[in-house]
Amino acid sequence: MRKKISIFFVGLVLFLAPSIGFAQHIKHNNDYTYEQLEKDLNTLKRKYPEAISIQKIGLSELGRNIWAVKLGKGKRGILLIGTHHGREWLTTMLLMTMMEKYAAGYQQNEAFGPYSTRIFDDIAIWFVPMLNPDGVEIQQKGLGGVPNKMQDNIFEMNGYSPDFTKWKANGVGVDLNRQYPAGWRELRGVPFPWYQFYKGKAPIQASEIKAITSFTMKVSPMIAVSYHSSGREIFWNFQNGSQVQRDQYFAEKVSLLTGYKLGMPEENAVGAGFTDWFITTFHKPGMTIEICPLVEETSPPLSSFQEEWTRNKLVGLMLAVEAKKRIP
Repeated sequence: MRKKISIFFVGLVLFLAPSIGFAQHIKHNNDYTYEQLEKDLNTLKRKYPEAISIQKIGLSELGRNIWAVKLGKGKRGILLIGTHHGREWLTTMLLMTMMEKYAAGYQQNEAFGPYSTRIFDDIAIWFVPMLNPDGVEIQQKGLGGVPNKMQDNIFEMNGYSPDFTKWKANGVGVDLNRQYPAGWRELRGVPFPWYQFYKGKAPIQASEIKAITSFTMKVSPMIAVSYHSSGREIFWNFQNGSQVQRDQYFAEKVSLLTGYKLGMPEENAVGAGFTDWFITTFHKPGMTIEICPLVEETSPPLSSFQEEWTRNKLVGLMLAVEAKKRIP
């Protein structure tokens, strides 16, 4: 019991620790757009050339860039992904803020909270901050986010509703987190392109999923995290096999830092999400982190960002440190 209380207290101290005071470029007072992402990436590349490198890993279905950023010089690394779903762009804002804070500390050789940023000499972090730029554009701009020739189809996929704040799919009505092979055949849902829940005609069909699976295979991360919203919950358990205790350890560490509960899959869960594919393909720890209090079919309010950042600001660093200790 004392050990559990001690661990909880350490997590509480980290949770209440003040934010590190590095100069901040990423803003939190407006919807985070695809255009802002590209501007911010260019700015951070100029500000922190010794800390980060940027590469394009693919194109969305409508031709927008999908970017990956490597923080640090480590040959091994962990992977953090944001915005599988159009209405979940707050996760992009979170990862961009994390990237900037860590890059500033690394380039200036300063600690971030209780952790030394020199860990990035050995273990890098790969960020893919916005996997679904088309979905974000549709969710934020409605029909203005797609070419004129597509507007009738997109309007139909949205149930002929002018309210696109619920849009979850990519630019052609495919739900990207239902596109992965692990459990895809058993997954049920909408049988046609729709604003959510359509798994596509085949796994790894969508351009975005081709890009992220290819990239993940290339960098072979030690740990992978897919950020989503909402619900303040962590999903980590999907056919983990003999490594279930190791993987639960990492999930519990994240739970202590964030205050999010650990979720358990339903008895007959069939997967088809990124985390399910990563765990069964790489046999390494993977998790889905749902930020923000639960909201229904919309993006969480901007007012929730600061608390979610406070809860998550040490997650990337902690996982890099623990990965070096515990994953060969």
